[in-house]
Amino acid sequence: MKEFTVGSLFAGVGGICLGFKNAHTSDSCFKIKWANEIDEFACHTYRTNFDHELLQGDINKVLQPALAKDSLEEYDYYASLHEKILKEPIDILNGGFPCQAFSIAGEQKGFDDERGNLFLNFIDLINQLNAKFNKKPRVLFLENVKNLKSHDKGNTYKVIKSKLEECGYTIFEKILNTMDYSDLPQNRERIYIIGFLNKDDALKFHLFESGQIEKKRISKTAKERANDVKKIIDYNLTSKEAGAFYYTKEKYPRYFVEESEFDPESKEVRINLTEQVDEFYQFYQCRRGMYVRKNMSNVCPTLTANMGTGGHNVPLIKVSDGVRKLTPAETFKLQGFPVGAGYMLPDTYKGKKFSPSHLYKQSGNAVSVPVITMIATEILKIIEN
Repeated sequence: MKEFTVGSLFAGVGGICLGFKNAHTSDSCFKIKWANEIDEFACHTYRTNFDHELLQGDINKVLQPALAKDSLEEYDYYASLHEKILKEPIDILNGGFPCQAFSIAGEQKGFDDERGNLFLNFIDLINQLNAKFNKKPRVLFLENVKNLKSHDKGNTYKVIKSKLEECGYTIFEKILNTMDYSDLPQNRERIYIIGFLNKDDALKFHLFESGQIEKKRISKTAKERANDVKKIIDYNLTSKEAGAFYYTKEKYPRYFVEESEFDPESKEVRINLTEQVDEFYQFYQCRRGMYVRKNMSNVCPTLTANMGTGGHNVPLIKVSDGVRKLTPAETFKLQGFPVGAGYMLPDTYKGKKFSPSHLYKQSGNAVSVPVITMIATEILKIIEN
């Protein structure tokens, strides 16, 4: 098969890489040459599942080793990564650059947040590849939060788009919801940005046009959604096996208030998870500790990076012996990672138990793999000819 090479920035635990790896036609496929990630725990999960080159470290220093000033050893390390990332040209450059600077859930500082400026590393790498090989990546694939499009009245995205266009790319963007374009029962709206260097490639890309993308849309009944949930949630787990994930009155007394205990003068709404989390195959949240809300779309609310820390971002479900939050494996499955069927979650790292909080953060920061595969397949159909 014809292989198109891929480099991946901000790779996390490999959601975009896996989406590209899964994409293929009868004649061609993608081959991941390298990926970059800074978080050491995400790198451990990544290495558990992929065997290609992972460049672990700060991408700013990977691209500009002179910034590594702490020691000669640090400089030498980043100089070696710099050599590796520029070892050969690539056909595709992808990445889900950090979204916290633009997220509604964050402070929305945009380019005023250091993380917001990490997007510029795409531009730097494109220019460095071009300087060395006289060849830029043929295709760009970027992913971020929905709010990137409207942040700062649309000015943030205008800057991003203009900088990509200055590099010679024709840019397309579309906000897609995971629940509408895959079988994953998760409400997750993200912006997908595609750039084509060749005008002929760009003229063939029609996926994001209204008439075309609607053909990919999946409409499901509540019963069909419930069946999708059953495939992901392990309803055979019990409190005896997975007690750490259960919500009980002993651990969370304010979430299990009986009528006889309730004082309406001190609090407006009585919370009792046993009473209010009352339907199987549905998802609930205790919003800001003030009230319980069921997700009315029959799917899981958007997974977040801090759902492992508690609070109102934690999706809750009813099970046969109580109420519990999702396990790390279930959150990965809600992103389309085939946990237990080709994708593994690490148990230990450096001789210590791998914390569930790291796994929750990783799945919350990840992408929905089937949506990536859908778009990557359309890209492959264009560039293989």
